[in-house]
Amino acid sequence: MVDPDFFSSLLLIITINIVLSGDNAVVIAIACRRLPAEQQKKAIVWGTTLAVIVRVIATILAVYLLKIPYLYLIGGTILLWISYNLLREGDDQDDIDASEDLVSAVKTIVVADIMMGLDNVLAIAGAAQGNILLIVIGLLISVPLMVFGSQLILRVMERFAWLVYFGSGVLALAAANMILTEETVRAWVDPYPGLAFLVKAVLVLAVLLLGYRQRSKGKAS
Repeated sequence: MVDPDFFSSLLLIITINIVLSGDNAVVIAIACRRLPAEQQKKAIVWGTTLAVIVRVIATILAVYLLKIPYLYLIGGTILLWISYNLLREGDDQDDIDASEDLVSAVKTIVVADIMMGLDNVLAIAGAAQGNILLIVIGLLISVPLMVFGSQLILRVMERFAWLVYFGSGVLALAAANMILTEETVRAWVDPYPGLAFLVKAVLVLAVLLLGYRQRSKGKAS
């Protein structure tokens, strides 16, 4: 741990986490926005802790993850559903049991983090060069950053309710990027200039419009 290379690699891993964890903070904030104030911190802490544990394991197994066929396509599709589902859930559902809602929020945080964290996992695995201690320390240091960031976003969303659409759009864009990262999809899209942008725009707009429609129906009923 006194090796300068160790600290330079650790700094690189922390930087990667800061840069790539912005959208994770958004999904945490959206998932917790309907919880009572006293349960929001619990959901953030539990969800982030479990997500980091899963991410440490996934980073260690990153070499094997790369061998899973259509990994990015599957992950992107799941993330698209999460971004729509988070937007679809209206703020007026007061009949939901608080404990069930807490568990649901934690589940959403963990699943979304797994899907969104693939790039993060692979980047950290490369920076750590197989050093498991580096992986663990780097991720643990990044936890307070994710928790603080999600709490800040949550407070802003409470003040400006329309920001939930922005957050959902960010998640949908992350999902679209993942889908377009898939080798098979990229081979189909790359020959046509502008098609990648069109696919991203269509997916993001579809999520926002479907979510808005569903929320409007819920309020009307």
